[in-house]
Amino acid sequence: MLKRVLKQLLGVTGAVLFAVAAQAAEPIKVGAVLSVTGPGAFLGDPEIKTMQMYVEKINAEGGVIGRKLELISYDDGTDANKANAFAKRLIEDDKVDIIVGGTTTGSTMAMVPLVEKAGIPFISLAGAVVIIEPVKKWVFKTPHTDRMAAEKAFEDMKKRGFSKVALLWETSGFGQSGAKETRAVAPKYGMTLVGDESYGPKDTDVTPQLTKIKASGAQALLVFGFGQGPSIVTKNYGQLGMGSMPMYQSHGVASQQYIDLSGKAAEGVRLPAAGLVVAEQLAANDPQKKVVMDYSKAFKDKWKQEVSTFGGHAYDGLMLAVGAIKKAGSTDREKVREAIEQTKGYIGTGGMVNMSASDHMGLGLDAFRMVEIKNGDFSLLK
Repeated sequence: MLKRVLKQLLGVTGAVLFAVAAQAAEPIKVGAVLSVTGPGAFLGDPEIKTMQMYVEKINAEGGVIGRKLELISYDDGTDANKANAFAKRLIEDDKVDIIVGGTTTGSTMAMVPLVEKAGIPFISLAGAVVIIEPVKKWVFKTPHTDRMAAEKAFEDMKKRGFSKVALLWETSGFGQSGAKETRAVAPKYGMTLVGDESYGPKDTDVTPQLTKIKASGAQALLVFGFGQGPSIVTKNYGQLGMGSMPMYQSHGVASQQYIDLSGKAAEGVRLPAAGLVVAEQLAANDPQKKVVMDYSKAFKDKWKQEVSTFGGHAYDGLMLAVGAIKKAGSTDREKVREAIEQTKGYIGTGGMVNMSASDHMGLGLDAFRMVEIKNGDFSLLK
């Protein structure tokens, strides 16, 4: 009788140990929905490359909490409806542990209701403040917000004695939110908007809007958009000879591709950006220096192309996810969510991150650097 009981206990113990071992061996599933093609491709392409590169690196170094990472990614083609469908697939079919992605604001906001309902940690790589305000329990983001971009641009304008500004914004989710935030913070910096025009993401000519702005009496122009649109705006700006009205862009253009597409007309354009695009120009004692230099070298060596802040957003998103899983000691969703929310002192490509229950991004305005395009490259403004 005793032998039989002992045998049964050993059998149960063995089954439990086998189940635990099997669970430990299962990969940690990281889901991603990114805009690798379509208008947002120059954001999504470096994002997916960054995630692939670092998942490979992390796995080669032994994985996370003794488990390998498995990246399950989909390309939404910069289509919010597809982003929604892919998020549903990640949650219901792929059963991922965490989601990093949502390249654009539109795609991100299409995914938010699904992740909130499912109760799964979601780290967005998009810019608009609406993603994290009001705070959503399961939603976080890595890039600086559109509101911060407007404020940083206005800070620079104020230093230069400008007070009359024209706003030109794209009718995408990011552009609309950026325009809204710009209007809201303008009075805080003593700015009067003397022009307020919009353009469509697929427009091939923005000359009519710029012609109105040229006659508005504006001392400076602030543009909110991403993809090829801002490059078309910049080229049209150059063709109209508007150089006496300095152009400011948002962080939505912080990549070499914007400069290449815009050509000579981009010379002198100013914008707020992460320290990543001016990595070599940062002071030796800057806490971001090593992080951005290491990322920049790894990306260039692997993909033979210039870095952009967008790849940096993906790096930060993945590292925040990995750090939270390590801190939680498991992939328990609530524990991982809490760990992300408790992030303090993380130094990434976007700056130092200090999150809280009321701040699911954790970046201050000082995380932005003002840069100017000079000789076809980004130059740090002192």
